Amino acid sequence: MAISRTTLILGGGIGGLVAANRLRQALPREHRVVLVDREPAFVFAPSLLWLITGDRTAAKISRPLARLEKRGVEVVRGEIERIDPVNRTVAVDGRVLTGDHLVIALGADLAPEIIPGLGEAGHNFYALAGAESLRDAFAGFSGGKLALLTAAPAYKCPAAPYEAAMLLEYACRKRKIRGDTQLDLYAAEPGPMGVAGPDVSKAVRAMVESKGVAYHPEHQVRDVDVRGRVLRFTNGVEARFDLLAFIPPHRAPRVVREAGLVAESGWMQADRHTLETKFPGVYAIGDVVAIPLKLGKPLPKAGVFAHAQAEVVARNIARAITGKGKPASFDGEGKCWIETGDGKAGFGAGDFYAEPTPNVRIHPPARRGHASKVLFEKHWLWRWF
Repeated sequence: MAISRTTLILGGGIGGLVAANRLRQALPREHRVVLVDREPAFVFAPSLLWLITGDRTAAKISRPLARLEKRGVEVVRGEIERIDPVNRTVAVDGRVLTGDHLVIALGADLAPEIIPGLGEAGHNFYALAGAESLRDAFAGFSGGKLALLTAAPAYKCPAAPYEAAMLLEYACRKRKIRGDTQLDLYAAEPGPMGVAGPDVSKAVRAMVESKGVAYHPEHQVRDVDVRGRVLRFTNGVEARFDLLAFIPPHRAPRVVREAGLVAESGWMQADRHTLETKFPGVYAIGDVVAIPLKLGKPLPKAGVFAHAQAEVVARNIARAITGKGKPASFDGEGKCWIETGDGKAGFGAGDFYAEPTPNVRIHPPARRGHASKVLFEKHWLWRWF
């Protein structure tokens, strides 16, 4: 009789979900697949952009994690208090879980508190609650200064702030308040989606500016005057706003930092092809890991990479347990849509592991691009739940 093996998957985001599903499909039933998350439901983060304009509701883009139990995945809900990568143990609300393999897919913590006044002054549309509050505030917005802000030069889903600016601009036109609205996008980074290369960056900037959105690169916010509704930047610039939407600074989750699992980058390290860490049987996938590229910047944090990395890790763990199948390797291929409003979306794809720089191409906005993104959303949620 085969010895039962347990795989612990920490985090029920895109990477964790794909890893859990794929392992359950690949392994005989005597082997356990355990998913741990503190939240009761998964939220499809790419669709938060549609939620802020009222085109989606939370119910449409969320699914209970408990549904995975019907597929044979054990779901443990609770706060992860401690990770021991040497012994592959995890403490969850006082209960200790032990695994033969450990997949850390805890994502990035959103930390608006790093910037004084930011959380009180605006809406963090990278979180469900913040996206809903932005939607409600925008519904009551009748014109004025609408500001979007990236509070740090590196953040997950690099296209999102640019998409948000264009979608809100389109929503202003639909509501006939565009003439009374000034839209400004203040970016801590020197240009959009810089890792994808200068051609992509230039193309995305042109999309944004063609909508009449004023783009202000290299504006690192220092603090926010909540009462006066003023952004203060490290370059001495001050900017007033009536409505503020922001992407907060990111950092590795506390439990990962306290376990000593982060490197000088502030994020976990793992083999760029297998995603295995220096601890045997311990893997890091998705936003929690930083993979350096030849050009000196890390691989962008994005759901498409978390998904692909999860596929690789699941195949390799299944192979280690069953002795069947071929080794899998993450190749750095990625793609994303860029919503531009007017029922259109651009599309970028390429090899981010190409050297000396990523080889990425972008296709101009088209209705088929938007339609394909809608279909992808529906198919993804159906497939993994």
